[in-house]
Amino acid sequence: MKQILIIDDDMHIGNMLEEVLTKEGYYVKRAYSGTEALFVLSGARPDLVLLDLMLPGLNGEEVLPQIKGIPVIVVSAKADVDDKVNLLLDGAADYVTKPFSTKELLARIAVQLRNNASVPDVAVLVFEDITLHTDTHMAEIDGREIKLTRTECAILKLLMQNPTQVITKSLLLERISEDTPDCTESSLKMHVSNLRKKLRKANGKDYIEAVWGIGFKLRME
Repeated sequence: MKQILIIDDDMHIGNMLEEVLTKEGYYVKRAYSGTEALFVLSGARPDLVLLDLMLPGLNGEEVLPQIKGIPVIVVSAKADVDDKVNLLLDGAADYVTKPFSTKELLARIAVQLRNNASVPDVAVLVFEDITLHTDTHMAEIDGREIKLTRTECAILKLLMQNPTQVITKSLLLERISEDTPDCTESSLKMHVSNLRKKLRKANGKDYIEAVWGIGFKLRME
């Protein structure tokens, strides 16, 4: 299930968007200010962001450059052509002016998700001295090969794709389900524990840390 983050302080518009997107089969998260949006993004990686510009705290123009690797559709009442051009140049994937047609917005969302999905997975990922070969489920540390299970590889892949973020348990389960069907909420801790042991055995370093009550992240040097 694709996840969409709505960043908008207008309760009426946010509720309407959440209802429409949920009916279309999307999983929706909400943020009501720029500061809250960055906090949400620090622990989760949605597939797409709908970003209003007029936000309390940090505004949309300040939030946009801090969203990396996720398509952002700006949804704003600002209709000035220069505003649209500047935001597209600053990294927005699309721009929709309020008031908008929900049918058109859904089409634009579908296009962005399709375009983003067309980017091929990188077969080799690197984090510090770990190299992960996602096609063979093999990791390497200091020249030592480590054979991983399909689930362990999926967990490490997601962590290495987001090396600075804390990945929540719910997001971890949702994302790795694309690569492996045999990980459940009750078995996740065991899979992570086994992965940590295999990586630690290579050179004694602990590469994965648990963030109590939230999820897991890579341990930076």
